[in-house]
Amino acid sequence: MTSETHSLTGTGEPAPGPPPGCPAHGLGPGGLHRLHESEDLDELYERLRDQHGPVAPALIHDDVPVWVVLGHAENLHMVSTPAQFCRDSRIWTPWKEGMVKPDHPLMPHIAWQPIASHVEGDEHKRLRGAVSGAISTIDFRSLRRHIRRHTQRLVNRFCEEGRADLVGQFAEHLPMAVMCEILGMPDEYDDRLVEAARDALKGTDTAIASHTHVMEVLGRHTARRRAEPGEDLTSHLLSHPAELTEDEVREHLRLILFAAYENTANLISNVLRVVLTDPGFRAQLSGGQMTVPEAVEQSLWDEPPFSTIFAYFAKQETELGGQRIRAGDGLLLGIAPGNVDPRIRPDLSANMQGNRSHLAFGGGPHECPGQDIGRAIADSGVDALLMRLPDVQLDCDEDELRWRSSIASRHLVELPVRFEPKPPQDVTQAPSHAPAGAQRTGWHVGPPLPLPVGDSQPSPVVTPPVPPVAGPAGPGAVAEPPRPLGAWRRLVRWWRGY
Repeated sequence: MTSETHSLTGTGEPAPGPPPGCPAHGLGPGGLHRLHESEDLDELYERLRDQHGPVAPALIHDDVPVWVVLGHAENLHMVSTPAQFCRDSRIWTPWKEGMVKPDHPLMPHIAWQPIASHVEGDEHKRLRGAVSGAISTIDFRSLRRHIRRHTQRLVNRFCEEGRADLVGQFAEHLPMAVMCEILGMPDEYDDRLVEAARDALKGTDTAIASHTHVMEVLGRHTARRRAEPGEDLTSHLLSHPAELTEDEVREHLRLILFAAYENTANLISNVLRVVLTDPGFRAQLSGGQMTVPEAVEQSLWDEPPFSTIFAYFAKQETELGGQRIRAGDGLLLGIAPGNVDPRIRPDLSANMQGNRSHLAFGGGPHECPGQDIGRAIADSGVDALLMRLPDVQLDCDEDELRWRSSIASRHLVELPVRFEPKPPQDVTQAPSHAPAGAQRTGWHVGPPLPLPVGDSQPSPVVTPPVPPVAGPAGPGAVAEPPRPLGAWRRLVRWWRGY
């Protein structure tokens, strides 16, 4: 912790310059680091932690000053103290002083909107209550059935080829397919919707057109559900006692869809990458020392889907992490640096199984209300994929993997894999690496079937042919017909959704 104080509004003592031997690249006014120019943000965060303690001054695009919160306890205090910090960017000093231009690259993250994640007080209770109420109606047993079936469909697309890109062909598709089911618009799911959402989140030259396409889809769906309600999240949002307007419903559907899509796609990619590149991690999964949900939770600690959240704003002058925070200052929720705070994780190799105190889903009044949906998509999807492709292996050197990085997140570009080609499987069946058995014909139980017209001989009772198999009894042994499922096994299959 440093005893110095810095101001992000142009007053107070200037920040110290770079230490001897530190290159000037990435430094802005006052010697502050430009986060968006860093080639290794994790390394930069640790350098800032050493220099300033758990809260450090920095710059974002156009040299707009912010505080980046690096400490785990400081992040939790910030998100859990609405009397001091809020999500309303209209009180942000650089915003009011015109430093943040309309075309600022982070505008989609920063610009205030009348949605639950930005408002406070009674309005927050109204909007948040509607979203939480709609999410509470989700049947998670049915949800996991949808996840497994969509996993089957996606794997069926490439299982016969023996090769795939598990980012572009799986991780980026599964969350969108499942979210379309949850929102009640499964017919709207297609490759174009996935590409539009991905493009809008990247902030490319075509991002506005892509965002428009997504909003048109959501607009049509909202109007349809207003006229014809169903048992889905959209209908429950529309019928909630909070009486959201059609615009409010559409904006919250956009928030839910985009947040779930990017967050879960990154989470699935990160879990699969570790499974494929860390033999010890995979051995724990295969040997039963770790379940897939525990693997997901470990990934949320080590490589959270969002590395920072934009942004919180100080409502009054206060102190945080030994720094003097002025009213109107902006602060970044430092999820990735907070998760590796040495005060709570002195040994980063230590297993975090069973510990859910990471910052991946935020905290306080604005904690992600749909986090259990993301967990379910990730752990059920990864589990079903590994059941279908138990021999899957990375199809490149680990150091050839590439990421697309920003201040907000670190997204794996591709995850090429290879495996023995597999036949497609029925999407209504439990995922399995065993090939589907051939269907028997001619099976009949009961009295003889009636004679076809024109036959003069009575039809005997037909006993189904049992093919000889090579087994423990030797070639030519006759396989016993499968025994009927007992009551317990039938109950288990029903509970799992099959």
